[in-house]
Amino acid sequence: MHSMYSLREGWIKMHGTEPVVRWNGKIYCTETDAAITFRTNETHGYMAAYTFTIVLEGWLKIVYNGQNITLHPDDIYMYSPGLPITIVEASDDYHGICLLADEHVTIDSPTVHDLVHIAYAPVVQLHQPKQTLRHDDAVKLTEKMLEIRNYLNSDHIYKSKILQMLYAVFLLDLQDAQDKAMPSRSVPQRVEEIFIGFQRLLPLHFAEHHDIGFYASQLNISPVYLSRVVRQVTGRTVVDYVNQFLVMEASFLLRTTTLSITQIADRLHFADAASFSKFFLRNNGVRPKDYRKR
Repeated sequence: MHSMYSLREGWIKMHGTEPVVRWNGKIYCTETDAAITFRTNETHGYMAAYTFTIVLEGWLKIVYNGQNITLHPDDIYMYSPGLPITIVEASDDYHGICLLADEHVTIDSPTVHDLVHIAYAPVVQLHQPKQTLRHDDAVKLTEKMLEIRNYLNSDHIYKSKILQMLYAVFLLDLQDAQDKAMPSRSVPQRVEEIFIGFQRLLPLHFAEHHDIGFYASQLNISPVYLSRVVRQVTGRTVVDYVNQFLVMEASFLLRTTTLSITQIADRLHFADAASFSKFFLRNNGVRPKDYRKR
């Protein structure tokens, strides 16, 4: 299983303390400004959480897969674990609201089978993690976020369950808003189930299993069919996904541990340090030792 920061660990790394008393580390919502949002660069790509940020005022510039994207009011951008996003600039008056949810809370949401296009939007749509919403939908989603924030600060006896339900409602409202802004193609249920199954398996097994055959066998389908499903939903290959997790984990280990490159290669089941270094250079544009120095 991957060793990214949990939502709780990532938050503490950015802010030094937990946001509220007796927080369960599963869901959080906060307003954000330029200074706060730049802190997220410390954990982007290394946090096992989904985040949804709506721009309320000003503008924000991010780089995604080498592409510069500017976000304005009523824009939402979505981050999923390992997504290569860097925040590069923000206006002095930038103001946004951000909803954060633990990876497992999202994947295990009772509504997730209806929400492939939302819960995995940054992964599935890939073109860019930004969506421009109609103003009334942006307002409605912001109100849902604020409701979640209010419950986070309450002493309601069923707070945890309510937060999970509000998160599910938020995802459904977001799907509705996205369909209005840009009607999405439908995904057959069986294809959707296979894709979500693959997404569940990947974080648990990518380090040991780099081959498509393993994931196909776990899902009781052929490698050809799994490859076709993943490409149909995302336009990417299974290997792309495995490589993304391998690079993410290798980068995390290089940044946060003193493990040698040989030890990291062994942990990620590469034949040797040389093959790992070639893989990392090919997929990350820099050698492991240079990445660690940087």
